[in-house]
Amino acid sequence: MLTALKGELDRRALQDALGLKNEEHFRKAYLIPALKAGLIEMTLPDKPRSSKQRYRITQRGQDVLTKHQEDRN
Repeated sequence: MLTALKGELDRRALQDALGLKNEEHFRKAYLIPALKAGLIEMTLPDKPRSSKQRYRITQRGQDVLTKHQEDRN
């Protein structure tokens, strides 16, 4: 998910970037765990159900992504 998250994306765009069709599965298996782990964050945290809600990578997520890329090299 972290490699697919470029800038800020809404739920549908992020789900499409991962090639996932089922919205409920995406939320339960990817979105909620990434939010709870602090790897991504909402751009509108006080309005989680907003149609304008977007998601972006956090510094912690960026650190994990950087470490993963270093490990691959």
